[in-house]
Amino acid sequence: MLCRVKPGRAVKGSDRVKKYLGFIKPYILYFILGPLLMLTEVAGEIVLPRLMGEMVDNGIGTGGAQGLGAGYIAGHALMMFGFIIIMITGGIGGHYFSIKAAVNFSSDLRKAVFDKVQTFSFKNIDDFSTGSLVTRLTNDITQIMNITRMALIMAVRAPGMLIGGVIMACSINPRLAMILLVMIPLLGIAIFGLLRTSLPRFTLMQEKLDGLNARTQENITNVRVIKSFVRDKLEIKRFNEASCELRDATFSAMKIVVCTMPVMTLAMNIATLVTLWRGGNIVIAGDMGVGSLSAIIQYITQILGSLMMVSMMIISSSRAVASLKRISEVLDTEVDLTDENAKYKDRHVTEGRIEFRNVYFKYYENRDDYVLSDISFTAEPGQVIGIVGVTGSGKSSLVQLIPRLYDVLKGEVLVDGINVKDYGIKNLREGVSMVLQKNVLFSGTIEENLRWGDENASMEEIRSAAEAAQADGFVSSFINGYEMELGQGGVNVSGGQKQRLCIARALLKKPRILILDDSTSAVDTATEARIRSAFRTALKDTTKIIIAQRISSVIDADKILVMNDGRIVGEGTHSELIKSNKEYQEIYYSQADKEKEVS
Repeated sequence: MLCRVKPGRAVKGSDRVKKYLGFIKPYILYFILGPLLMLTEVAGEIVLPRLMGEMVDNGIGTGGAQGLGAGYIAGHALMMFGFIIIMITGGIGGHYFSIKAAVNFSSDLRKAVFDKVQTFSFKNIDDFSTGSLVTRLTNDITQIMNITRMALIMAVRAPGMLIGGVIMACSINPRLAMILLVMIPLLGIAIFGLLRTSLPRFTLMQEKLDGLNARTQENITNVRVIKSFVRDKLEIKRFNEASCELRDATFSAMKIVVCTMPVMTLAMNIATLVTLWRGGNIVIAGDMGVGSLSAIIQYITQILGSLMMVSMMIISSSRAVASLKRISEVLDTEVDLTDENAKYKDRHVTEGRIEFRNVYFKYYENRDDYVLSDISFTAEPGQVIGIVGVTGSGKSSLVQLIPRLYDVLKGEVLVDGINVKDYGIKNLREGVSMVLQKNVLFSGTIEENLRWGDENASMEEIRSAAEAAQADGFVSSFINGYEMELGQGGVNVSGGQKQRLCIARALLKKPRILILDDSTSAVDTATEARIRSAFRTALKDTTKIIIAQRISSVIDADKILVMNDGRIVGEGTHSELIKSNKEYQEIYYSQADKEKEVS
């Protein structure tokens, strides 16, 4: 699964730069100190070859000339030792502050991306695959951290060595330094070509990594289903296909990296050979000392080495640019569901009255067909509203509009007489508890999972909610009781137990509106009856909406809505609908026939 990103508005490059500068600002001192301290290392790299050349030419003497002696050599040796100490100190400090800047910057960036994902509506989340978001939060930000660290270390070092080396080489012998004027432009053209070639390849590589992560996560999460259906070989085949696609994309991108080093090394060796050939003739003619020739060769090596650093940084940055683009897609995505224009941000849900007025809804605006069409009904505080209908009739879509998991396209959804769009999202959702079709529990103890409903609840309140959900009995039977550790997703409890724990978590919230989206399907009818009975006493004033496949789950409801093809085709009590509504009759009698067959 690859990303299907549809950012809201285009973001200008200047805006994006300002956004990332905001992450740099708290650590600006580290961003400054890192490169500055690297200057001391660069200064040493530039000065040492010149000192060494002078030591050979003047201290030892060449071409039959008498040297200045041991004192001159010792003085230069001490100077060189001093520069080395400064280089070591500056290098360690430069690396330390560069790493500190990069790590802190990437940590804040990762937090910002995660925080942004938490603000996404369901529609925004639908635009990304899970594997893609995981990759962006981990691998992509790691790439950005690495290139930031590399840039801070090399931003001064590479150009400093390049410029300083050219100046020093020219000061020693301008004729030999002319070799650099030929090599540098050629290597610059090669580096630019590598950049243009590598960027799209690294982008594709990250996309293939998304696909592999999504496949891996899906397989590990659903390993029990895979084994129960004996689909191991098929999933292994699919994983291998995704892995091979990533391998091929990675190899395609790394070909550029593989070619870079030989090209740069060849250029360095050619420049060195040409310098030795021309410089040797100059030395033989007596116009330059051996030490100076040696210094120029070192400067040429440093200059070409700095270009090699630049090329490697550019190759790495092309991968980081691809990662930065993917991070920006998350940060720049316009959240389509906010409470910025809410009229009553501080208002809380107090009664639990629900009203739908001519509601139309569809998940994708460019599609012609609506998922819900002309939905209108009212639920009074404390009522039990049952919703039944065939699969795909829009039952789940309807209830997701109440806590604003999605927004209506036409019409209004009102809670306590106020349009849900006029509530603060936090206050609206605090008043609504929803147990979704897919029951989700998290790693941690049972108590920690239940406290999602109310983190400050007493143990007595937790047990009371669990009793109402018919969960206290089986929880108490565990050796560690409420302290039992749940595996990821609650894999070490049964489907029915998981449903009851999710219901208990919702009850602990003490909501004004409780929505159960087919949340008792894995519970036997006797237990379900006890749960409904508890609702009537423990949640007497709470408005309850129950989506169910079984008519028996809603037969006592104050009002039952019958849905078909995104519309309400029947409304009333069980006794009213069984007499007058064809769709309800079909569902009821088909279930009654099945029960007879089973008995």
